Amino acid sequence: LDQMENESFPFYFHFTLYKDYGGLKYLFFLLLIIVYLAILLLNVSIIWMVYKERSLHEPMYLFIACLSVNAIYGSSGFFPRLFIDVLSDSHSISYDACSSQIFVIYTYGICEFTMLTIMAYDRCVAICYPLRYHSIMTPRTTGLLIAAGVSWPIVCKSIVTYFTARLPLCGREITRLYCSTWSVARLSCVSTAGNNAMGLFFTVVTIFLLVAFILYTYIRILLVCRRSSSEFRGKALQTSLPHIVTVVTYSLSSFCDILLSRFELGQALNIVTLLFSVEVLLVPPILNPLIYAMLAERPWQTSR
Repeated sequence: LDQMENESFPFYFHFTLYKDYGGLKYLFFLLLIIVYLAILLLNVSIIWMVYKERSLHEPMYLFIACLSVNAIYGSSGFFPRLFIDVLSDSHSISYDACSSQIFVIYTYGICEFTMLTIMAYDRCVAICYPLRYHSIMTPRTTGLLIAAGVSWPIVCKSIVTYFTARLPLCGREITRLYCSTWSVARLSCVSTAGNNAMGLFFTVVTIFLLVAFILYTYIRILLVCRRSSSEFRGKALQTSLPHIVTVVTYSLSSFCDILLSRFELGQALNIVTLLFSVEVLLVPPILNPLIYAMLAERPWQTSR
């Protein structure tokens, strides 16, 4: 009985994607260190720029700074553990450390979507109602939106993590570079239908409904731009294009991650699995500050 309980509740998991690359692991480690430092440098620079430049103390730039804080948070939940696994000969992680990593990485991912949705609303107000912008996007409203954007990921992932932790597990192997909810749930000894339904609900609410709202805001923006001057359309595009690029990039990265989580691609496609595993944690944290740094250099006053 004790042996069955130990199998049902493993103290550790084993990552199967890591291989023994000999001396090359030190090169991989160096490249990862450079990438992580680049993410920290780029995003800290955005935060510092917004903090120091008084002309950037506007809701749009505060939301951009929040994206950078979130990027640092998510990357710090992924890269330090990755450094250990790249250099280690034993690619195992404790149950508690795995649960913590899941919580950090997934709250980062959900928070990215909530912040991008808030930014879409901010752009819609700025372009569709420029004369009322400052009366709508007050400091209090901005603070409440940020608080809501941070609170929803915490509540959402706390519920999912709690029910996942209650599953009895009969396996230890995870086909990822890091822990994910579904990679742990699929090791369950019992049916995960309830967990699947709950995961589907939060996925629909967090991704599809938020993306639908973002599309709605840009339809509103396009309708306003059609009736406005060419100069106004150019300025609207200047502030909206970085957000559009960010939304498309992150949505594609998230879709790849969800696809990987739900389907095993097999040993022949391990390189694809590896790339999909890190894309959502690598591309947005580097690309976002590069995109928004150009926007921050040329702030746009919302007027027609």
